[in-house]
Amino acid sequence: MKQTEQNTAANALAPLLITLYKGVLYRERKSELWQALLELRPRVQAHAAPLGLELLVDEAEGYAYFKQREPAAEGPELPRLVQRRQLGYAVSLLLALLRKKLAEHDAAGGESRLILSREQIGDMLRVFAADSSNEARLMDRIDTDINKVVELGFLRPLRGQAQQFELLRIIKAFVDAQWLGDFTERLEAYRAELKND
Repeated sequence: MKQTEQNTAANALAPLLITLYKGVLYRERKSELWQALLELRPRVQAHAAPLGLELLVDEAEGYAYFKQREPAAEGPELPRLVQRRQLGYAVSLLLALLRKKLAEHDAAGGESRLILSREQIGDMLRVFAADSSNEARLMDRIDTDINKVVELGFLRPLRGQAQQFELLRIIKAFVDAQWLGDFTERLEAYRAELKND
Protein backbone atom coordinates (compact mmCIF):
# COMPACT_ATOMS: atom_id res chain seq x y z
CA MET A 1 0.00 0.00 0.00
CA LYS A 2 1.36 3.43 -0.93
CA GLN A 3 2.07 6.00 1.79
CA THR A 4 -0.81 8.29 0.73
CA GLU A 5 -3.25 5.36 0.74
CA GLN A 6 -2.03 4.39 4.22
CA ASN A 7 -2.54 7.96 5.47
CA THR A 8 -6.03 8.13 3.95
CA ALA A 9 -6.98 4.79 5.54
CA ALA A 10 -5.57 5.88 8.93
CA ASN A 11 -7.48 9.17 8.72
CA ALA A 12 -10.73 7.32 7.98
CA LEU A 13 -10.31 4.71 10.72
CA ALA A 14 -10.90 6.97 13.74
CA PRO A 15 -14.16 8.58 12.47
CA LEU A 16 -15.34 5.16 11.33
CA LEU A 17 -14.73 3.54 14.73
CA ILE A 18 -16.31 6.46 16.59
CA THR A 19 -19.43 6.27 14.41
CA LEU A 20 -19.76 2.52 14.99
CA TYR A 21 -19.18 2.85 18.76
CA LYS A 22 -21.98 5.41 18.88
CA GLY A 23 -24.48 3.28 16.95
CA VAL A 24 -25.38 2.16 13.46
CA LEU A 25 -23.58 3.25 10.30
CA TYR A 26 -25.95 3.59 7.33
CA ARG A 27 -24.62 3.55 3.76
CA GLU A 28 -27.15 6.15 2.57
CA ARG A 29 -26.36 8.66 5.33
CA LYS A 30 -22.54 8.44 5.38
CA SER A 31 -21.39 7.04 2.06
CA GLU A 32 -17.71 8.03 2.57
CA LEU A 33 -17.54 6.21 5.90
CA TRP A 34 -19.36 3.24 4.38
CA GLN A 35 -16.74 2.99 1.65
CA ALA A 36 -14.00 3.27 4.26
CA LEU A 37 -15.64 0.45 6.23
CA LEU A 38 -15.58 -1.83 3.20
CA GLU A 39 -11.87 -1.09 2.73
CA LEU A 40 -10.89 -1.20 6.42
CA ARG A 41 -13.15 -4.00 7.62
CA PRO A 42 -10.33 -6.27 8.95
CA ARG A 43 -8.78 -3.35 10.88
CA VAL A 44 -12.15 -2.36 12.35
CA GLN A 45 -12.75 -5.95 13.46
CA ALA A 46 -9.24 -6.08 14.97
CA HIS A 47 -9.93 -2.91 17.02
CA ALA A 48 -13.31 -4.14 18.25
CA ALA A 49 -12.42 -7.76 19.11
CA PRO A 50 -10.44 -7.04 22.32
CA LEU A 51 -13.49 -5.14 23.62
CA GLY A 52 -15.73 -8.16 23.11
CA LEU A 53 -17.46 -6.64 20.09
CA GLU A 54 -18.28 -8.23 16.76
CA LEU A 55 -18.73 -6.19 13.58
CA LEU A 56 -21.93 -7.02 11.71
CA VAL A 57 -22.25 -5.67 8.18
CA ASP A 58 -25.26 -6.12 5.93
CA GLU A 59 -24.08 -4.89 2.54
CA ALA A 60 -27.39 -5.68 0.84
CA GLU A 61 -29.42 -3.54 3.28
CA GLY A 62 -26.66 -0.96 3.79
CA TYR A 63 -25.97 -0.89 7.52
CA ALA A 64 -23.26 -1.95 9.97
CA TYR A 65 -22.99 -2.02 13.76
CA PHE A 66 -21.14 -3.60 16.66
CA LYS A 67 -22.75 -6.43 18.60
CA GLN A 68 -21.57 -7.63 22.00
CA ARG A 69 -20.16 -11.16 21.72
CA GLU A 70 -21.53 -13.72 24.14
CA PRO A 71 -19.04 -14.49 26.92
CA ALA A 72 -16.73 -17.43 26.30
CA ALA A 73 -16.83 -20.45 28.59
CA GLU A 74 -13.27 -19.82 29.68
CA GLY A 75 -11.51 -16.55 30.28
CA PRO A 76 -12.60 -13.39 32.04
CA GLU A 77 -16.05 -12.00 31.39
CA LEU A 78 -15.88 -8.47 30.01
CA PRO A 79 -18.33 -5.80 31.13
CA ARG A 80 -21.00 -5.10 28.51
CA LEU A 81 -20.18 -2.19 26.26
CA VAL A 82 -23.40 -2.51 24.27
CA GLN A 83 -26.27 -2.27 26.73
CA ARG A 84 -29.27 -4.54 26.63
CA ARG A 85 -32.63 -2.90 27.05
CA GLN A 86 -35.67 -4.50 28.59
CA LEU A 87 -38.65 -3.56 26.45
CA GLY A 88 -42.18 -3.31 27.73
CA TYR A 89 -45.09 -5.18 26.22
CA ALA A 90 -46.38 -2.25 24.14
CA VAL A 91 -43.00 -1.44 22.56
CA SER A 92 -42.30 -5.14 21.90
CA LEU A 93 -45.70 -5.46 20.27
CA LEU A 94 -45.05 -2.41 18.10
CA LEU A 95 -41.65 -3.80 17.02
CA ALA A 96 -43.25 -7.14 16.11
CA LEU A 97 -46.00 -5.41 14.11
CA LEU A 98 -43.49 -3.18 12.31
CA ARG A 99 -41.28 -6.16 11.43
CA LYS A 100 -44.31 -8.00 10.05
CA LYS A 101 -45.26 -4.91 8.03
CA LEU A 102 -41.74 -4.78 6.55
CA ALA A 103 -41.93 -8.47 5.59
CA GLU A 104 -45.28 -7.86 3.85
CA HIS A 105 -43.85 -4.79 2.09
CA ASP A 106 -40.82 -6.75 0.85
CA ALA A 107 -43.03 -9.63 -0.32
CA ALA A 108 -45.13 -7.19 -2.36
CA GLY A 109 -41.93 -6.11 -4.13
CA GLY A 110 -42.58 -2.40 -3.86
CA GLU A 111 -40.20 0.46 -3.22
CA SER A 112 -37.23 -0.34 -0.97
CA ARG A 113 -38.22 2.30 1.61
CA LEU A 114 -41.27 1.74 3.79
CA ILE A 115 -42.95 4.98 4.89
CA LEU A 116 -45.72 4.82 7.48
CA SER A 117 -47.89 7.56 8.91
CA ARG A 118 -48.51 7.97 12.62
CA GLU A 119 -52.14 7.10 11.87
CA GLN A 120 -51.20 3.82 10.13
CA ILE A 121 -49.02 2.80 13.09
CA GLY A 122 -51.82 3.76 15.46
CA ASP A 123 -54.28 1.62 13.50
CA MET A 124 -51.93 -1.38 13.78
CA LEU A 125 -51.78 -0.96 17.57
CA ARG A 126 -55.49 -0.23 18.11
CA VAL A 127 -56.36 -3.82 17.26
CA PHE A 128 -54.43 -4.93 20.37
CA ALA A 129 -55.47 -2.08 22.69
CA ALA A 130 -57.94 -2.72 25.46
CA ASP A 131 -61.34 -1.23 24.75
CA SER A 132 -61.22 2.33 25.94
CA SER A 133 -63.60 5.22 25.65
CA ASN A 134 -60.75 7.69 26.05
CA GLU A 135 -59.37 8.09 22.51
CA ALA A 136 -57.03 10.95 23.50
CA ARG A 137 -55.41 8.83 26.21
CA LEU A 138 -54.98 5.92 23.78
CA MET A 139 -53.32 8.21 21.20
CA ASP A 140 -50.96 9.60 23.88
CA ARG A 141 -49.92 6.03 24.73
CA ILE A 142 -49.39 5.17 21.06
CA ASP A 143 -47.33 8.36 20.57
CA THR A 144 -45.18 7.39 23.56
CA ASP A 145 -44.56 3.94 22.07
CA ILE A 146 -43.74 5.39 18.64
CA ASN A 147 -41.29 7.85 20.22
CA LYS A 148 -39.58 4.98 22.07
CA VAL A 149 -39.14 3.06 18.81
CA VAL A 150 -37.71 6.23 17.21
CA GLU A 151 -35.30 6.52 20.16
CA LEU A 152 -34.27 2.87 19.69
CA GLY A 153 -33.40 3.68 16.06
CA PHE A 154 -35.95 1.59 14.16
CA LEU A 155 -38.18 4.44 12.97
CA ARG A 156 -36.96 7.75 11.57
CA PRO A 157 -39.25 10.78 11.27
CA LEU A 158 -39.19 12.32 7.82
CA ARG A 159 -37.87 15.87 7.65
CA GLY A 160 -40.63 18.42 7.56
CA GLN A 161 -43.29 15.72 7.97
CA ALA A 162 -43.72 15.06 11.70
CA GLN A 163 -46.50 12.53 11.08
CA GLN A 164 -44.50 10.35 8.64
CA PHE A 165 -41.83 7.77 9.53
CA GLU A 166 -39.42 5.59 7.59
CA LEU A 167 -39.12 2.07 8.98
CA LEU A 168 -35.39 1.37 8.98
CA ARG A 169 -34.29 -2.01 7.69
CA ILE A 170 -32.00 -2.63 10.64
CA ILE A 171 -35.11 -3.87 12.43
CA LYS A 172 -34.54 -7.13 10.52
CA ALA A 173 -31.28 -7.69 12.41
CA PHE A 174 -32.85 -7.24 15.84
CA VAL A 175 -36.36 -8.57 15.32
CA ASP A 176 -35.65 -11.91 13.69
CA ALA A 177 -37.67 -15.14 13.55
CA GLN A 178 -36.35 -16.28 16.95
CA TRP A 179 -37.33 -12.98 18.60
CA LEU A 180 -40.77 -13.07 16.99
CA GLY A 181 -41.27 -16.67 18.11
CA ASP A 182 -40.33 -15.82 21.70
CA PHE A 183 -42.59 -12.78 21.64
CA THR A 184 -45.51 -14.79 20.25
CA GLU A 185 -45.15 -17.26 23.15
CA ARG A 186 -45.13 -14.40 25.67
CA LEU A 187 -48.13 -12.82 23.95
CA GLU A 188 -50.11 -16.07 24.21
CA ALA A 189 -49.23 -16.37 27.91
CA TYR A 190 -50.31 -12.75 28.42
CA ARG A 191 -53.65 -13.39 26.67
CA ALA A 192 -54.25 -16.52 28.78
CA GLU A 193 -53.50 -14.52 31.92
CA LEU A 194 -56.02 -11.85 30.91
CA LYS A 195 -58.70 -14.51 30.35
CA ASN A 196 -58.11 -15.95 33.83
CA ASP A 197 -58.54 -12.55 35.51
